[in-house]
Amino acid sequence: MLNNLIIFVLAAFVGTEVLTKVPQTLHTPLMSGANAISGITVVGALVAAGMTTDPWSTWIGFGALVVATINVVGGFLVTDRMLKMFGKEEASPASVGAPQTNGTAE
Repeated sequence: MLNNLIIFVLAAFVGTEVLTKVPQTLHTPLMSGANAISGITVVGALVAAGMTTDPWSTWIGFGALVVATINVVGGFLVTDRMLKMFGKEEASPASVGAPQTNGTAE
C-alpha cells in the first residue's frame, strides 16, 4: 500500500512538472495523447470490472468506466474546439450577399 502511494505521489509531481513546461503550441497534440491514454483507461476499467466476482469491485470498475468515458468524450470535445480555432473562419451572413469592392470609395 505504501509503495502504491509513493508511486502515485511521484507520478503526480512529475506530471505537474512536465505539463507546466509545455509550450502553448503543443497543447493540442498533448490533449490528443491524453485522450489516447484515457481510452486505454476505459479498456482497463472494462477488464477490471469483468474479472471480479465481488459485487463491490464490479461497481467500482463500473464507476471507473463511467469516469474514464466522460474524460475521453470531454477531451475530444475540447480538442475539437481547439482545432476549430485554427481553421478558416466562415463568412458571416451579412457579408455573403455584399458586393466585393477593392476598398476605394466610389
